[in-house]
Amino acid sequence: MEREIPAHDILALAARKTRYCVCIPVINEGDRIRTQLREMLPMASVADIIIADGGSTDGSTAESELRSAGVRALLVKRGPGRLGAQLRMGFAYALDQGYDGVVLMDGNGKDDPEAIPRFIGALEAGGDFVQGSRFLPGGEAVRNPASRLLGIRLLHAPLISWSAGVRYTDTTNGFRAYSSRFLADPRVALFRDLFAGYELHYYLSIKAGQLGFNVKEIPVRRIYPKEGKTPTKISFFKGNFDVMRCLLRACLNRYDQRT
Repeated sequence: MEREIPAHDILALAARKTRYCVCIPVINEGDRIRTQLREMLPMASVADIIIADGGSTDGSTAESELRSAGVRALLVKRGPGRLGAQLRMGFAYALDQGYDGVVLMDGNGKDDPEAIPRFIGALEAGGDFVQGSRFLPGGEAVRNPASRLLGIRLLHAPLISWSAGVRYTDTTNGFRAYSSRFLADPRVALFRDLFAGYELHYYLSIKAGQLGFNVKEIPVRRIYPKEGKTPTKISFFKGNFDVMRCLLRACLNRYDQRT
């Protein structure tokens, strides 16, 4: 099956240095991504950094900014789609570059980069899908909205766990990692244009369990800012409706590849 990947530009800023990469999907994250990349500098010897940009216009992904932060490559989406398209773009690049696995993290400063070596350690220990969880012992939810925490624990995590056949505790957390063997498996078939929004996050969590891949959770910190607007791309009405629609379709296996 031919891979469906959105049209995009690739700006290679450095040579590959490590066996693993960190893929960060962004769009107009401003100072949040600048601060995050500075905090990630100590991880430069652990994993290469790939930015999957959905079309930022705020200057936060300018070449000079990324070079000074040690970013390995910038991918800029030109074709249609939102988060799912950015992820497909990033995963395709990681596989084409021969990385053994991909750590995925948000670009809005909510993820603690200190967890990156633990994700890589879990992959090297045989993990295929490693989910970060703020609810495991050692994890922490810092200033996370109570409504979101309740939604995860009472609805989102139980539904995905039921469909996957694997118990998850934190299924909306974008801090996670994938082995290349999982991403490249033809039964997963992730490179399809129908994965345009949040579908791919949920689909991969479910397929990892259904197909018998090695699934793990590790503790992470999820940190919301002390003040100001909550960093999220999910609007209250339409965004949450889309999340629920995608969640239910994924749990009912509506995104499975049809033969």
